[in-house]
Amino acid sequence: MNQSKRIALISGAGRNIGAATAKELAGRGYHVIANYRSDADAAASVVREIESSGGTAEAAQADVCDADQVGALVERVRADHGGIDLLICNANTVTPPFASFAELRWEAFAAKVMGELAGAFFLTQRTLPIMREQRSGRIIYISSTASDTIGMALPHSVAKAALNTFSRHIAGIAAEHGVTVNTVAFGAVYTDATSEFGEEFWKYTTDRSVAARRVEPADAARAVALVADDGFRFTSGQVIRVDGGFEVLDQQLHPLAHSFR
Repeated sequence: MNQSKRIALISGAGRNIGAATAKELAGRGYHVIANYRSDADAAASVVREIESSGGTAEAAQADVCDADQVGALVERVRADHGGIDLLICNANTVTPPFASFAELRWEAFAAKVMGELAGAFFLTQRTLPIMREQRSGRIIYISSTASDTIGMALPHSVAKAALNTFSRHIAGIAAEHGVTVNTVAFGAVYTDATSEFGEEFWKYTTDRSVAARRVEPADAARAVALVADDGFRFTSGQVIRVDGGFEVLDQQLHPLAHSFR
């Protein structure tokens, strides 16, 4: 058991933002429960890297879209560690279809929206009672700025918008029990999936970044860790955009903007 450490449960922690967040939080003193659905090797690799750096972690298999598996996962964590201090709902449960609206099948659209919410719903419903008993805890949902951007993949955008609204409702429910709930909405982050977008896309986003480079998973992880920090304890129910300044720079670089300078 790791009673001297705070316990962080991260869904989808085997790769990309989830894996980077697991490493970042372990480096900040958390004992990390790295959840994965099917890639045991990836999760084991994350655990080994954390342990080699002096941190502590364990891999935990569960499909977060399955209520029974989530229940078993959360109860196992509570039995082994006494509680859960931080829940990060990060798992990308369903890959969004990129078909045009005219060609989009309802089944594919509904699957993305339902899959996005299922993981957050089950994990929250099982974890919040533990935090309520503790009178403390943090819940962070990982979302996307696509939630309020027209022209992105419609199912992905709608699913993330629904997640943002869900998170605000949970924030209201959790607040009276000393639990803070926030959402971190990322712009383009360079991951396994987005690496296929091509150089033109990444040049466009890099030109509109205050850092003049693309956002890497490690950058995203540090942002999540800041929201999890005790300094954020008076902030709840917020959707925090982390897009490298893309929204303001994109408008600033628009040809019409130059006429107003």
